[in-house]
Amino acid sequence: MMVGLGAKKVGQIASFGGKGAGQVLAAAAVALLIRLFSGPGPALPPEDDEPGRSDGDGGGEAPAAGGVRPVTVRWRSITCSVSDKSSKSVRFLLNNLSGEAKPGRLLAIMGPSGSGKTTLLNVLAGQLVASPRLHLSGLLEFNGQPRANKPYKFAYIRQDDLFFSQLTVRETLSLAAELQLSEDYSVDEREKYVNNLLFKLGLVSCAETRVGDAKVRGISGGEKKRLSLACELIASPSVIFADEPTTGLDAFQAEKVMETLRQLAEDGHTVICSIHQPRGSVYYKFDDILLLAEGALVYSGPAREEPLAYFSKFGYSCPDHVNPAEFLADLISIDYSSAESVNSSHKRIDGLVESFSQQSSEILYATPLTRREISRNGKKLDKRAAVRSKGGWWRQFWLLLKRAWLQASRDGPTNKVRVNMSIASAIIFGSVFWRMGRSQTSIQDRMGLLQVTAINTAMAALTKTVGVFPKERTIVDRERAKGSYALGPYLLSKLLAEIPIGAAFPLMFGALLYPMAHLHPNLCRFGKFCGVVTVESFAASAMGLTVGAMVPTTEAAMALGPSLMTVFIVFGGYYVNADNTPIIFRWIPRFSLIRWAFQGLCINEFSGLKFDHEHSFDIQTGEQALERLSFGGSRIRDTVIAQSRILLFWYYTTYVLLKKNKPRYQQLEYQPLHQSSPQPEDFGLENTKENLQQEPSLSDEVDLNQQFESPAVDQIRPFILEGAN
Repeated sequence: MMVGLGAKKVGQIASFGGKGAGQVLAAAAVALLIRLFSGPGPALPPEDDEPGRSDGDGGGEAPAAGGVRPVTVRWRSITCSVSDKSSKSVRFLLNNLSGEAKPGRLLAIMGPSGSGKTTLLNVLAGQLVASPRLHLSGLLEFNGQPRANKPYKFAYIRQDDLFFSQLTVRETLSLAAELQLSEDYSVDEREKYVNNLLFKLGLVSCAETRVGDAKVRGISGGEKKRLSLACELIASPSVIFADEPTTGLDAFQAEKVMETLRQLAEDGHTVICSIHQPRGSVYYKFDDILLLAEGALVYSGPAREEPLAYFSKFGYSCPDHVNPAEFLADLISIDYSSAESVNSSHKRIDGLVESFSQQSSEILYATPLTRREISRNGKKLDKRAAVRSKGGWWRQFWLLLKRAWLQASRDGPTNKVRVNMSIASAIIFGSVFWRMGRSQTSIQDRMGLLQVTAINTAMAALTKTVGVFPKERTIVDRERAKGSYALGPYLLSKLLAEIPIGAAFPLMFGALLYPMAHLHPNLCRFGKFCGVVTVESFAASAMGLTVGAMVPTTEAAMALGPSLMTVFIVFGGYYVNADNTPIIFRWIPRFSLIRWAFQGLCINEFSGLKFDHEHSFDIQTGEQALERLSFGGSRIRDTVIAQSRILLFWYYTTYVLLKKNKPRYQQLEYQPLHQSSPQPEDFGLENTKENLQQEPSLSDEVDLNQQFESPAVDQIRPFILEGAN
C-alpha cells in the first residue's frame, strides 16, 4: 500500500526543485526501501504429493547426494522461422526436426557454422530469446510431459563463462552451494559436497586460485568451463545442455571437458551439447549424434561407426585414418570456392536430407525408461534440497554482501588505477590552483576549481561503474533465472559493500587538493568538502548502475553514460546561470548531480570569506559571489539531501529496469504430430504458397539407388520463401 502511495506522489510532482524535489525523491526512496526490505525472495513452488517433484522455475529438485532423476527428451516437428518485414520473406532456421535424447547417453549436435546447432539447443533448453519476428512450433516433451510443466531441473552451459573474477574457485562454488542448497544441510555437509564436486570435475589443484579475468591472470579456459559445470551440478540437474563447450580451448582442454560431460552422462544425466568439429578421440565419446545442414536434419542416431556405415550406402565412405568428425563435417558443408562446387554441395546435401526424411524405421538410442522406473528412482532423491527450502531474504543478503565485499576489496588493478587517478588529479588541480589568495581574480579561480572537482569526481565514479556493471548484470540475470536469489538483496548488498571502497577515493582526492589550493582553512569546512564529493561519487555510481541496466553491452553503456553526464555538466550552475536557463530546460538542473555538488562546494567555500577590493562594485564577501551564481539563501544540508534523493532515485530506477528487463524466451507453439509443417500463409504471407507449388519436389529429382542428383541450384530455395506481396 505504501509503495502505491509513493508511486502516486511521483506521478503528481513534476520537478526536483524546492518542495517538489523533496516529495518526489522522498516518495522514490520510500518505495525503494519498502520494496527492498519487504520484497519476496525467489518464487517458491507449491507442495507436491509426488516424491521428488517440484514446479519451480528451474525444475524443482536439487539432490545433494548426487541422485539424478532420469529424463528422456523427445522433440518432433520443431520448426523455427524468422520473418523479414522489409522483403516480406521467411527464412527457416530449423526445418521440421525430430529426435530424442536419453539418460545415460551423450548426444552431440553437429554441423557447419550457421546450420542451426545453437538455435536447436536453445529451443530444447527453452533459452531462445523472444522476438516478434520469430515463429517457433513443434512438440517438445520431457518424460512424456510438455516442457511448460517444468517438472525437472535443467542446466545450461553457455559458450561464455562469466564469474566474479576476484573470488577463488572454492569460494565461487561454495557461494553457489549456499544459495542453491537447502538450509537443512549443515556447514560440514555443504563443505563435503563442494569438495566432492571439486574432485569430480578436476578442480582440486586450482581450488584456491582466483577465477581471474582480462586484468588478472586466473584459471585456464578449460578450468573455467569445468567450473561452470560444477556450479550447474549443485542442483543435480536431470538434463545438461552445453553450447559448444570446447570453443576457445586447445585440443587437450577440449578433450578434458568432453570427458567430464561423458562421465556426467554415465552418472545418469541426459547430456546434450552442440559442437562444431571435434577431434577423433572426442568424437568417439559421443553416444548419439544429430547432423544439421542449413537447418535441416541429415542424420540422427547412434554415433561412432553407425553414421559412417549409413552414409557409405550412398557412396560416401570415410577414408582410412581420417577423423570421422571431419569427414562428416565436410560431407554436410557447402564448398563456396566456385559456382560448380556450390551446385554440387547443394545437390549432395539436399539428397541426404531427403533420404533421411524418408527413413521408415526409428533409430533406437537406448532402452526406454518406464514411468514406474522413473518414479522408483525419484524416491531415492533427498527431499531436503527442494527449491522451496532455500534460504530467506536476509540469508541471501548476507551471502551476497560477502561476495560483493570480496569482489570490491580484492580488485587490486582497478583500485590501484583509481588511487593513481585520484592522486594525479589532486596534484594537477592543486598545482594549477596553487595557494589561491583573496584577490578579485581568485573568485573565478575558486569557482573553476570547485566545478572541475565536481566534474572529476562524478566522471571517475560513473566510468568505473558503467565499465563493470553490464558484465555483472549478465551474471546476476543468469543466477536470478535459476532462482538463486531475489533482486532486492543483491542491490542492497552491492550498495553497502561499495561504501568503504567508494568513499576512500574522493576522501584521498580532497585530502591532497584542499591544502594545496588553500581553500577555506577550517577543519569543519574540510570535512564538509569531503562529505559533498563523497555523496556525489555515490550518486554518480548509482547513475552508472541505471545506465548499465538500460543498455545491453559495456560499449553502449560507455557511450551513453558520459553523454548524459555532459548534459548535467552544462546545466551544472557554472556555465549557465539557473536564472537564465530556458523554461523548457529548467528541470535539468534539478536532476543534475553536478549542479548540487557544485552548489554545496561553493556554499562551503564562499560563506564567510572576505575578498580584497578596490572599487565599490567589486565583490567584497563570499555571500555576494553566491548571489551572482543564484546560490544565495541555500544551505549545504539542502544540497546533500538533494544528492541523496538523486542517489535513491537512480537506485530505484535501476531496480525497476532490472525487474522489467528480465530475459524473455520464445514460447513453443504446440503442433500435433499429424499436422504438416507450418504453411507460408501462417506467417501472413500471400502468394508464397503458389510459388512453392510451382517449385519441383526434391523427391522427384533424387534417385536414392544412385549417387544423389538434385535440381539446379537456382531452383532450390528450401529456406527463403519469396514472391509475397
